[in-house]
Amino acid sequence: MSGRAEATSASSAPLARQRRHTLHFLAEIRAMSPVFLDTEVDMSAVLAHREAGRQYSVVSYVLHTAARVLAHHPRANAAVRGRRVAGFDGVNGKLALDKRIGGERVVLAAVLPDLHEASLAEIQRQVEHFRDGDPDTMPEFAGVRALHKLGWPLGRLAFRRVVRPLRTRAAVLGTFSVTSLGHRAVDGFYSVGGTTTTFGVGRIVRRAVVRGDAIVIAPVLRLSLTFDHRVIDGAEAADVLTEVRHALESFVDSIVPIGQKVAAP
Repeated sequence: MSGRAEATSASSAPLARQRRHTLHFLAEIRAMSPVFLDTEVDMSAVLAHREAGRQYSVVSYVLHTAARVLAHHPRANAAVRGRRVAGFDGVNGKLALDKRIGGERVVLAAVLPDLHEASLAEIQRQVEHFRDGDPDTMPEFAGVRALHKLGWPLGRLAFRRVVRPLRTRAAVLGTFSVTSLGHRAVDGFYSVGGTTTTFGVGRIVRRAVVRGDAIVIAPVLRLSLTFDHRVIDGAEAADVLTEVRHALESFVDSIVPIGQKVAAP
């Protein structure tokens, strides 16, 4: 031994162009003021519903339930830019997807429109469409593929022009986000989806819970909520998370009547 630290060699390469949309997105959301909440959800009712019929994705249940809750919380279904806030008369969910594009593993996002009026079966159909589709050929990801071909300055400018206008924000980024790592050994995590509210879905684990005076073993989900403090405060965010939890624990596959659409704040 010479006593001197051995030098380590390292190689470097340009960042894969397929990750450019992620970096543009992360740069754009730096203005957010995220605050993080979480809760545990007894998923017995959801799993009983799954066992009685089609094997819906847990993400579909969260999209379905959160959309209906947000339909009654229009301020939490809004978007902000600078000192201006825009409300929307629909609830669009943005779903994060673990996909490969051009051979590179990346996160892609799909916007599912008007989820507050969609049945669970309709939501599942959309989830499967994006989950099983090939982003190298799907028309929904043509914009992302085009963005990857642009250089950094032009690509960032193009990204900003698409996502910044409030009038198109709901169609481009959704009005709320859902992201899941529940297929792995992840109990909970906290993500910023670029919307006022982002729900993080962990795995379902059998744990002891109290029901009345009894302790039972039940399937429990850790559900997180990241909210943008520029738009809403903690009390309303806590209301949203509590109502989503309650709706999942007493799940009913229902559709909010059109007359109960959200109104602009």
